[in-house]
Amino acid sequence: MSCKISILVEGSTEIAFKEILRTYLASRLPPGSMPRLDFLPQDGRLPKNEKLKRLVEALFSGKAPSTAVIAITDVYTGTADFSSAEDAKSKMKQWVGASETRFHPHVALHDFEPG
Repeated sequence: MSCKISILVEGSTEIAFKEILRTYLASRLPPGSMPRLDFLPQDGRLPKNEKLKRLVEALFSGKAPSTAVIAITDVYTGTADFSSAEDAKSKMKQWVGASETRFHPHVALHDFEPG
């Protein structure tokens, strides 16, 4: 059984991180165990509340379900959604469901976009 990791990112610029992640994983994983990495840009912002939950649930179902889902957001989204990195992680986990252990929220402390 192959491992598929879906990675929700805010926009297309974060896809540049894919090759860096693949190189990092390749240097640490046994040969032949590289997971499939699906980067899914979300038009500038990750969905919130029920929309995030439905998206994650959809990724865990279907013919080719994800083994894990990682969501990467910024603390500073241009709104007052999150007060800190811990608050962002906590809210995303709450929105998806605290019992969903295959969902892993992550907060980027620096934007990927060029200054």
